[in-house]
Amino acid sequence: MPKPPFISIPLDIADLRVLQTDLTQAGELILTVESTLEHTTCHRCGRTITEPHGTDKPRLLRHLPILGRPVYLRIRPKRFRCPFCDDHPTTTQHLDWYDPQALHTKAYERHLIVQLINSTVSDVVAKEDVSYDALLGILDRWVATTLEWTTLPAITTLGIDEIALTKGHRNFVAVLTGRTADGLLHLLAVLPDRLKATVVAWLQTIPTDRRACITTVCCDMWEGYSSAAQEMLPHATIVIDRFHVARHYRDAVDDLCKHEVRRLRQELPQAEREDLKRTLWPFRKRSADLTDAEQERLDTLLGHSPALQLAYTLREELTAIFDTAGSKAAGLRRIRCWRQRVERSGLTCFEGFLRLLDTWQDMIANYFTHHETSAFVEGLNNKLKVLKRRCYGLRNVGRLFQRLTLDLAGYRRFSPWSAGSH
Repeated sequence: MPKPPFISIPLDIADLRVLQTDLTQAGELILTVESTLEHTTCHRCGRTITEPHGTDKPRLLRHLPILGRPVYLRIRPKRFRCPFCDDHPTTTQHLDWYDPQALHTKAYERHLIVQLINSTVSDVVAKEDVSYDALLGILDRWVATTLEWTTLPAITTLGIDEIALTKGHRNFVAVLTGRTADGLLHLLAVLPDRLKATVVAWLQTIPTDRRACITTVCCDMWEGYSSAAQEMLPHATIVIDRFHVARHYRDAVDDLCKHEVRRLRQELPQAEREDLKRTLWPFRKRSADLTDAEQERLDTLLGHSPALQLAYTLREELTAIFDTAGSKAAGLRRIRCWRQRVERSGLTCFEGFLRLLDTWQDMIANYFTHHETSAFVEGLNNKLKVLKRRCYGLRNVGRLFQRLTLDLAGYRRFSPWSAGSH
């Protein structure tokens, strides 16, 4: 029977010699190796010692797979005697390619971390045949549960938003993200709630020099966020996200639309009622984005309801203000004029939004200065929602931070093919 072909593959571990290669019946490769280093550091005095004193118990460490086969490295760590300490203690040689208490090499641990990006712990456990607890231990060793500020460049824009851990419940966690001057997004924290005291306590942990770099805070109209930012970042401009603002005035007009459609369906003849079908989505879209067919359906709807026509026009005018106002002063002036038109119109659908303007108008108008939004935060929230669904819920904020960090920056930090990996 002909012998199978063999190839040589570099092990890519420095100061290591392969003594023997075995292939088990299960198809696993076991490489017996030894260190070529003839010294270590005394665990007591810290000096370099070179006097050999046998070897320690053999260790079997899981390593990177080769050609689809599981690979294990078997090593008996060398021991050395210290001639400098009084009782000449012995020390086991520590090598930098594995941790003394680990079951895997560092290269394989990093491989598992890359496998975990955009995946689940259960999936990686099944694919790699490692234990659930071992994988969580590796995650804890490689990804911190809180931010290490020394690893980040200066953050200029801070975003604060929240998400419910469980759909339909109000168990909100606050998600804080930062954007650097070059536009890179970084996850900063996942807080257990959205209370002002919790946000203030976290802001206090930001190093003073890093806090001074934050010039803009983007958030929604939750008072805990804005007041915490005013207290801890008094030099920063607080911007209420325009898309949160738009949701309020657009929802108000949507409610009027639904009410008018119900009324018209009761009052109009059957033939004309058919023209009201599929009108809500054209009504919600921007006029510039409508197709000819959608514009025709919308014109039919608005032709039956002058009040809805007026509300639609006012909604589009306010959106145009956010799109085109070039300064805070111009934005405030145009919003005041818009408000006067609303008050003269006799429409009641905007009453709630006008009360909102009474409270938040100045921070809303800060948008017109640099047109900052929380879009980068909302994008992260969408990723968090996907993560929750994929993992069937995550309750631990430390685990949330780890998994979001992996999904956002995992390839950049851990992939061997990334220029930024380390």
